[in-house]
Amino acid sequence: MLESQKIERSIITKFRKQLWRPFMKAVRDYQLIEENDRIAVCISGGKDSMILAKCMQELQKHGDVSFFLEFIVMNPGYTEEVETKIIENAKLLDVPIHMFTTDVFAVSEKLNGEAPCYMCARMRRGCLYHKAQELGCNKIALGHHFDDVIETIMLSIFYGGEFKSMPPKLHSQNFAGMELIRPLYLIRESDIIAFSKYHQLTFINCACKFTKVLEKNEKKSKRLEMKKLIQTLKKENPLVEYNIFASSENVSLDTLLGYKTNDRKVSFIDQYGNRQ
Repeated sequence: MLESQKIERSIITKFRKQLWRPFMKAVRDYQLIEENDRIAVCISGGKDSMILAKCMQELQKHGDVSFFLEFIVMNPGYTEEVETKIIENAKLLDVPIHMFTTDVFAVSEKLNGEAPCYMCARMRRGCLYHKAQELGCNKIALGHHFDDVIETIMLSIFYGGEFKSMPPKLHSQNFAGMELIRPLYLIRESDIIAFSKYHQLTFINCACKFTKVLEKNEKKSKRLEMKKLIQTLKKENPLVEYNIFASSENVSLDTLLGYKTNDRKVSFIDQYGNRQ
């Protein structure tokens, strides 16, 4: 049996509880995939997107719904070493990638050298949508997982002054007919790491030079700060991660001072007279 086949098989056998079941639950519960979808799986070269690619391949082989897959890799300005690593991993895992080159890193730095991450993220997303449309796809799949979701909720509260989550799917505002899906939505990052270690797989981290600067100064990484905070809270309450996640499903609008819907803000006072 080829190494790629062993890895594929372990997703639905040894790691069935950790990976396959939550993957399938997200696909079903959030209705992420429909008949004849053509989905562009966006691969950054990191562990999450590579595991996403393998799960999507397994679902295509064994699922009840017929759909098509394209695996796209955008090179926004990677070094040759990073690019080579992505290609090698794709071959090892038997993922047929379409790699295309952009100048996103250079442009985002030029536009906002001090804080390029926001600009870079927007530009990368736009490039992925454009490539997906070029390939005839109606959806793009990203590798965000459970931990990304709860960290995003915490970041929005602590640093955004709002309660905002990361939905399992959403319609593109700038690319008509395109939808973004997150099939790893219910998978824990620790289980992805365990899977990678079990198969002795090594993936790139974010290969952006700006991220490397942040890694040298952890105080500037707000997401890392949220990871540490959640781990601290977990020592007192083992269910804290799941409670953070559940909070986005159990919002009591009657108790809020305000909320936004369809870009319109509704205040507590506006609704108060109707609650007698």
